[in-house]
Amino acid sequence: MKATEAYILEFLEKAPQFEIPIYQRAYSWTKRECQQLWDDILRTGQSDEIHGHFIGSIVYIQEDMYQISSPSSLLVIDGQQRLTTIMLILESLARQLGDAEPVAGFSAQTIRQHYLTNHPKKDEFVCKLSPARSDRQSFRALMMQQPVPIRSSSGAIIQNFQFFEQEMKKLDEDMISLCCGLQKLMIVDIALNRSQDNPQLIFESMNSTGRGLSQTDLICNFILMGLQSEHQKHLYEHLWYPMEQGLGTAKYFDDFVRHYLTYKTRKPPKKRSLYEDFKKYTKSQNATEGGVESLVKEMKIFARYYCAMALDQEDDSELAIIFRDLQDLNVSAYYPLLFELYEDYSHGHLNKRDFIQILRLVEAYIFRRGVCEIPSASHGETFRSFRYALSKEDYLESVQAHFLLMHSDKRFPNDEEFMKAVKTRDWYGFRLVEYCLRRLENHGRKEIVSVDEYTIEHILPQNKNLSDEWQQALGSDWREVQDAYLHKLGNLTLTGYNSEYGDRPFAEKRDMPGGFRHSPLKLNQGLGNLETWNADEIEKRAQRLAGESVRIWESPVLPRDILGTYRVQQAGPLGDCPHLVKGSPIRALFDVLREEILSLDPCVKEGIYRNYINYKARSRFIFAGVKPLEHCLLIDLRIPFEELEDPECMAMDYTDRQYPGLDAKIDLHDSNKLPYIMGLVHQAFKKGML
Repeated sequence: MKATEAYILEFLEKAPQFEIPIYQRAYSWTKRECQQLWDDILRTGQSDEIHGHFIGSIVYIQEDMYQISSPSSLLVIDGQQRLTTIMLILESLARQLGDAEPVAGFSAQTIRQHYLTNHPKKDEFVCKLSPARSDRQSFRALMMQQPVPIRSSSGAIIQNFQFFEQEMKKLDEDMISLCCGLQKLMIVDIALNRSQDNPQLIFESMNSTGRGLSQTDLICNFILMGLQSEHQKHLYEHLWYPMEQGLGTAKYFDDFVRHYLTYKTRKPPKKRSLYEDFKKYTKSQNATEGGVESLVKEMKIFARYYCAMALDQEDDSELAIIFRDLQDLNVSAYYPLLFELYEDYSHGHLNKRDFIQILRLVEAYIFRRGVCEIPSASHGETFRSFRYALSKEDYLESVQAHFLLMHSDKRFPNDEEFMKAVKTRDWYGFRLVEYCLRRLENHGRKEIVSVDEYTIEHILPQNKNLSDEWQQALGSDWREVQDAYLHKLGNLTLTGYNSEYGDRPFAEKRDMPGGFRHSPLKLNQGLGNLETWNADEIEKRAQRLAGESVRIWESPVLPRDILGTYRVQQAGPLGDCPHLVKGSPIRALFDVLREEILSLDPCVKEGIYRNYINYKARSRFIFAGVKPLEHCLLIDLRIPFEELEDPECMAMDYTDRQYPGLDAKIDLHDSNKLPYIMGLVHQAFKKGML
């Protein structure tokens, strides 16, 4: 590596051509960085005491040879933002000057011939700088004083050039400070040598401060920088660039890579360490030059899946609707599972009907838990580990079973829990209230209603000073009624007439032009036929909407016998229990008891030991235990003996004996007694769930 201090204008004049490698990000300076550079140039030019102003380093390497010994292009490793911006300033200055020359060497012709272009070869125009692909056409047009393409993808170049033109006009005809400032700009000219320098390490070091690259910019550099030039171009043009076009922004690209790595490694990378985690992953895959191409090919495939699921690029109209609904949940933890599903769907291992049902179950799982106010902290672990529960032969069934068997803080809320929460929770401040109302409105419709322009309406107004009409409708305890029902789902709807409704009495909201009686929205059906609006009507509507919610966000359903097979698979083998080996006298009775206990609730978990099997509720609380003997099963129940309702007196009092808390013991040797005994077990289970 050779580093030399240099003035930027002398550096530009001597250099042949700078090329921004294909793996570099596009030009991305904003007005803030441009304003800072502009102010520094003018301040430097206006002061005789300032002899130079350092603006950073330019790190480059000569293509293929990594040394400057021939006039071939110089690949810019670091400094393209400064180079591009300085050239935009120079072209803007040239246009402003015309034939004038306020400072020796600063005329339009001199600026363009010395600093912006090389001498033409065979009448071919050659820019001193060849930017990244997306910026090249616009930059070249500006340097040639030609119209910029209408559909330009390089907005930053155009906007910043216009900014400098505006600043030039503010200087009026006093260009001396600007020209003097440009003459004093200094850089560190750093040339790399292939045989001695590691450009990737130098690149990382140079980009550790300042306006940092995105994580996927760094990843792109890491992938392409070590490849031969032709391989670089092939990989970028055919694989990486199409991903960039599909994903659109650095944020979406970063998000995609984070979900992709989570899917591949089952460990979510942190946003700030995405690049480092990607390098570790490639090393774990032993990605040689050929392996790198295979890796990027796979990334391109999964980027297409991500674009379809997250960025509204799904071609199938049915799937597109479901993906938009999932997006509205504003949750991203499910992408590792969705990658698995989409991959299998794309290869024909998962049919479309089952794919749709599974996606709707994912949506219902997230929404029901949100409504029931179950913390979402477990979502990441849930969806990362989901693949281990998938049976590709019975895809949908295995997903339904896994949802049903999750317990405690990971549970899929059942219909009873969900309906209760729908009716009783406060909705107005809930982040998913608009999504909920939209889904309620459009469920079952073939002609989808766009509700973006509608607003949420409180049928019973929020105003604490209710009118006499409202007080009369609500009754003498109207304040309590308003506090209790104001933000409940039964009192919320959608309207385009929110400002017109105001705090009007219900009858006026119902009958006015655009009122509930004339509303085309399904959510408002029935309101036009009511005479009044009070607590009873709010509760009735809440009950109806809760019933619709259960049908929209359906819970998984499996027959008990099928779910039982998944429970047994989840619970584990019984081979270590000497009295429960296959064919033993007591095994058949135990199998029936086991299925009954595991069927009490999806949260029930089984622990198997050599001489004892226990059953837990809420993951840690043991409510029952079974000790297999040669001719009977001893069942322990964790419930105070005096609280156990046992009219047939089958339980024995074991309070304060060997196992504290397991206060009741039952001897089971006859399957005919099993229904009664399960009633006792159920009492212990309910006690454990309190």
